[in-house]
Amino acid sequence: MTKKEFKEMCTGHPIYLDGATGSMLQKNGMPSGICPEQWMMEHPDILQAVQSEYVKAGSQIIYAPTFTANRIKLQEYGLADEIENINQTLVAISRQAANGQAYVAGDLTMTGEQLAPIGKLDFEELVDIYREQTRILYKAGVDMLIIETMMSLQETRAAVIAARKVCELPIMVTMTYEADGRTLFGTDAQTAAIVLTSLGVDAIGANCSTGPMQMAEVIRKMAQVTAIPLIAKPNAGLPSLAQDGSTIYDLDAQTFASQMVEMVEAGAVLIGGCCGTSPAYIASMYQATARMPVQMPKVIHKGMLASERKSLIFDTQSPFMIVGERINPTGKKSLQAELKEGKLDKVIQFAEEQENSGADILDINMGMSGIDEEAMMLRVIEEVSQVTSLPLCIDSSHVQVIEQALRRYPGRALINSISLEKGKIEQLLPIARRYGAMFILLPLSEKGLPKNPEEKCKIIDTIVKLALKEGMCIEDIIVDGLVATVGANPSAAIETLQTIRYCKERGLATICGLSNISFGLPERGFVNAAFLTMAIQAGLTMAIANPNQQLLVSSAYAADVLLHKEGADIRYIEAMNAKNDAAAPDSTTTIRGEKTEQNVLEQLRTAVLKGNRNGIVSITTQAVAEGHPAPNLLNEILLPAINEVGDLFDKGTYFLPQLIASAESMKRAIEYLEPLLAQDQDRKEMPTIIIATVKGDIHDIGKNLVALMLKNYGFCVIDLGKDVSKEEIILAAKEHHAAIIALSALMTTTMQEMKQVVEYARAQGVTCKIMIGGAVITQDYADEIEADGYSKDAADAVKLAQRILHIL
Repeated sequence: MTKKEFKEMCTGHPIYLDGATGSMLQKNGMPSGICPEQWMMEHPDILQAVQSEYVKAGSQIIYAPTFTANRIKLQEYGLADEIENINQTLVAISRQAANGQAYVAGDLTMTGEQLAPIGKLDFEELVDIYREQTRILYKAGVDMLIIETMMSLQETRAAVIAARKVCELPIMVTMTYEADGRTLFGTDAQTAAIVLTSLGVDAIGANCSTGPMQMAEVIRKMAQVTAIPLIAKPNAGLPSLAQDGSTIYDLDAQTFASQMVEMVEAGAVLIGGCCGTSPAYIASMYQATARMPVQMPKVIHKGMLASERKSLIFDTQSPFMIVGERINPTGKKSLQAELKEGKLDKVIQFAEEQENSGADILDINMGMSGIDEEAMMLRVIEEVSQVTSLPLCIDSSHVQVIEQALRRYPGRALINSISLEKGKIEQLLPIARRYGAMFILLPLSEKGLPKNPEEKCKIIDTIVKLALKEGMCIEDIIVDGLVATVGANPSAAIETLQTIRYCKERGLATICGLSNISFGLPERGFVNAAFLTMAIQAGLTMAIANPNQQLLVSSAYAADVLLHKEGADIRYIEAMNAKNDAAAPDSTTTIRGEKTEQNVLEQLRTAVLKGNRNGIVSITTQAVAEGHPAPNLLNEILLPAINEVGDLFDKGTYFLPQLIASAESMKRAIEYLEPLLAQDQDRKEMPTIIIATVKGDIHDIGKNLVALMLKNYGFCVIDLGKDVSKEEIILAAKEHHAAIIALSALMTTTMQEMKQVVEYARAQGVTCKIMIGGAVITQDYADEIEADGYSKDAADAVKLAQRILHIL
């Protein structure tokens, strides 16, 4: 199927997907704890029968069951070398089941391994893994690709980039959102839609995790920022355990179908079911919605940038924005020295300060001698993306650096910049299109600066035409007003204002660097501020500036108020209140101003809060050298700090990457302190906890984080890994005299194994406490299987362990 054919198919009425293949196979005899792909190959008749039922029920697209048939997943069963045979065979069975009445989508999902810096997997290695499976699926004859049940936006990007390199098949993507509307990694629905639409996927949506009612809001949010077809594949409601030990859901087929009517009204075009949805659910859904017209999303005429956790949407009428300029070594000797040493302390400091001071976007420039600019750019993007949610502007004069940065950046970036320079524009425009970036249009040509405003406008028009020809749109472009020095050219400000007005009339956003206008003049800040307010009135969208310059920022906010821009009054008031609060002395600033830097204890606390894994050991070393006892550092600084991180996670302010970074930072500090803590005669020996992901479940992201957090609090943690049998768990509990057994499960199909562990433990006379957790687990389920406690996340797991063991 071509992309054009797919787009044409998704017009008029809903397109029907299949339901829960995995649970249907289990009902037909597939046991848990085995390689599902291998079992399906050994029982092709059962798989074909299940998928044929979905086709009869109305499914127009069925998913080939290649969900976990990538090299990393298959390696866990010793089947990595069989990857081609497995994928080809499963696609062939699905095509037989489709029998020409439905399309077959090759299915890809997360590998289970975490990308750096959270894990050890390199981005390019992950791209290669997805490329390998995609190539096999394409060769096997799938009609399209579905990348589904994704929790990490960056892993999703890797799969999309790999797929687009292999073939031109339509690409559908669905991510899994928690009850708060974000993925486990903190990505909201609009951000995902912006980033993945810009990458060129053909349909986007959500699957799993929730029922139709909760997922409808996710679809509505996506419809506000994308014009491509939307996908909804919800569960049959909430899971629970039946008397026979099987998993059941609280929505029957008719109720599910009636709720899917609202899903179509919300904007979903491709609809189906996930966990708990049998062919009967698809048939009922088909009957309820077949006559409904689909509401295709409208084209959004706005600029859109995004990080992994936040999006920025604007047009020529939006409030003024600041692109923070400070992460640039030019003229900063101390930053240059740090970069040469491989240190990023000042980079992180500048990122945090600029965000706190009101920057909307951060410019990243690593252009200097003495370092590998490309390697440093990639490293800075990785680190800055962990500490700020602001979108990034990639600033380099080298095409290769820009391309690699865009490839790795887990969002939609802004390129600074593209001019009419021959040899570069031909490379940069396709790169911007390929990775879905916006770009700053710099009105320069190979001849240099334009001689007059007319020539400048001609260059602007030429570059815009080339970008449109490349497949980009007006909203992807921000024109640099090209500010000259008013001291040398008295008409410099007037000419720039003319350019801004020219662009605004054509729907083009604008940007400028302010400092040039006042070069060579005294008291430059006043000139800059006056020019900025004039430029905002003319239509300036944003400026590259230092957000710490209060006169400049305050003038911009005041100008927006006077121009009656939406929300400008509230922003101005909040900014002025924040400015006054910042002027008041606090615990780290003396009234006389002798010292404003944080003391070492506050630095240590901040290192945990900000997940400063690279710098925390040196800070801890300094704290010990200054005479602070190790037990005090642990109990009075580190533990309260990680508690604060847990509270931020509970409030939805922090997300999984930040929680992991903070926990890992604390771990490194404790590892340094351990020899000193061992000398403490008063330190109590902490209880032992056995932790494992239950039999049949090979997911361990959450389990690993729980283990890390428990270790940080001093518990003796023995991690048995994933896919662990009840016999292994209970044997380890007996051997190590465990106080707690902690069990994890991510899938509804494996959660029932927890009940087996509880029953086996009691049968074996093991009386230690048992706590459970995981994406599908609830307190009701814990009560039902008579576990001693349920934790909703890693931070809560620590509190639960302390509570059930009566540790204050």
